Amino acid sequence: MNDVTRMTTEEIADLAFRALVASGASSQNARSVAASTAAAERDGISSHGLLYVPIYCEHVQCGKVDGNASQLVERPRPATIVVDAMTGFAHPAIDKGFGELVPAAKENGVAVLAIRNSYNCGVLGYHTERLADQGLVALGFTNSPASIAPIGGNRPVIGTNPFSLAVPGEHGVEILIDQSASVIAKSEVMKRAREGEDIPHGWALGPDGESTTDPAIALKGSMAPAGGQKGVGSGLMVEIFAAMLSGATLGIDAAPFSGTQGGPPKTGQFFIAVDPSATSGGNFSDQLARLASAITDQPDARLPGARRHANRTENDRTGISVKPDLVQRIEGIAAG
Repeated sequence: MNDVTRMTTEEIADLAFRALVASGASSQNARSVAASTAAAERDGISSHGLLYVPIYCEHVQCGKVDGNASQLVERPRPATIVVDAMTGFAHPAIDKGFGELVPAAKENGVAVLAIRNSYNCGVLGYHTERLADQGLVALGFTNSPASIAPIGGNRPVIGTNPFSLAVPGEHGVEILIDQSASVIAKSEVMKRAREGEDIPHGWALGPDGESTTDPAIALKGSMAPAGGQKGVGSGLMVEIFAAMLSGATLGIDAAPFSGTQGGPPKTGQFFIAVDPSATSGGNFSDQLARLASAITDQPDARLPGARRHANRTENDRTGISVKPDLVQRIEGIAAG
């Protein structure tokens, strides 16, 4: 028996959609989450793909996320969009916000979108890339429950708090930066814990503040910040945008994304979209091409985001490898 099976992006999206709907999510909300899940698998980011679907479903069922939430969209200023996710998934709230953010950015040169009272948004770069596909330079932030302690401390105060920058080129997205304040995304540690595998030294710290290779101990301690103090600074920046400026919950007050206890986390996201034609003096495309070629002309160098694009090409050709037992588990959820 094969230890992997091959699925198309559409099959993965359909599987996730059916499981979410069977768990109580509305079709609209389930469709947004399923599309993001399939995109993560296609990009080779399995920690944010089908592995998360049983968690999403469990959280819909226990009320940690409202699968039937109807998002509230407001326009307090001409170039400012605010969406209250109403303790539902971040994905449909972002979708609705983007519907107003894109035209606002093109009309005003720059526009911002704040999401509050939301939940895990999956791969942040998935969202910023969609803005870049519209010709906009996009910067995104999302906060999460506290899991990183400050340098010199041992009590987590900020989450892994990713930020993402997506830059449009002449033939699609040229640069995609998507990085967290921690050495590695917490979901990777959770994935290793579920699969009974050790983690490398330097990924996380135990409650005693010492590096550990045991993911279970790591999940009781804190994630290691990327670059030490610089990672903490990056996480604080994200907290200010995604929580404070969005009117969302601070990571120190947010319920965990894992488990069924604690209620909705009510975290937030923040996006800045810039039309490069408004500010660059017409030189944006030429300068971007020059910078990109200065990197790609070096034999072993690649642009940020290149690996994801390579994974897409390969997975579209061969199909996406997924574990049969995980597929069977989700099929069971979908069957009710």
